[in-house]
Amino acid sequence: MDDSTEPLTIGQLSKRTKVPVRTIRFWSDIGLIPPSARSAGGYRLYAPEAVARLELVATLRDLGIDLPTVQRVLSDRATVAEVARTHVAALDAEIRILRIRRAVLRSMAERDNPPEEMRTMHKLARLSTQERQRIVGAFIGEVCDGADPESFGARIAHTMAQSVVELPDDPTTQQVDAWVELTELMSDPGFRQRVRQMMVAAAENPAEPWQPPFDPQMVLERACEALDSGVAPESERAGAILDGLIDPDMPVDERVRLADELETFTDRSVERYWQLAGMINGRPPFPSKVPAFEWFIAALRAGDHRAPADRP
Repeated sequence: MDDSTEPLTIGQLSKRTKVPVRTIRFWSDIGLIPPSARSAGGYRLYAPEAVARLELVATLRDLGIDLPTVQRVLSDRATVAEVARTHVAALDAEIRILRIRRAVLRSMAERDNPPEEMRTMHKLARLSTQERQRIVGAFIGEVCDGADPESFGARIAHTMAQSVVELPDDPTTQQVDAWVELTELMSDPGFRQRVRQMMVAAAENPAEPWQPPFDPQMVLERACEALDSGVAPESERAGAILDGLIDPDMPVDERVRLADELETFTDRSVERYWQLAGMINGRPPFPSKVPAFEWFIAALRAGDHRAPADRP
């Protein structure tokens, strides 16, 4: 008689597949490896093809596939290839989380962080991709609420959000720190309101890019020099510097209006956003430009409010 056609007892099936009897019995009870018959004594008997089925189940389980998914494969409601692709994505996500956790622990090991700061860092850094996307989605939703999605301002908001959807696969301590700070920034209602103000202001003049009546690079250079030298924006010396940056004959009300326009788009928290985004995306850091433009704005506002002794 050909043994290959004879039904197998659960012990024989276990011996052939190296799967414990207890495991086979459990899988049999839930329908993954159903017996083909019962012996006269009521013991389970399995058809020879149960060997291949059991080996497939064992392989899928070793790969971490859950039992409901295994059942879908066995019942032809999902192919092994489909399951493998799904599982690869799940493993990739798990690997990313483990890498981020490693980076968080590395950051903790390098510094003596207060307990509350460490808890916050760990919580934020281990956020799932879905949770990060929820934060990004909430940011875009609040900033762009009611705005034309094709407007210049809405595109800026989307660009901001999309620039930091993901951390690198193997983030450095500095990148984890940057993501923690940036996540808190994106969640801050005041920051969202500030970005929305910028977006609305940009949407009010959608036709042409704004052409400032000054050279931005020259303003940056001269204002930085003034800051380094301790020149007060309301001083006579500041007035002389200002006359070299804008039309000296510009009326005071136009200077104030220009200051208002600049102030709308000059914000340290927004600049910090871009600095953090650059760190996360591996770009070299850039020096802050906001203090220089804050000085320029203050100098514009000073106008004819300078003390008479300060005037030329």
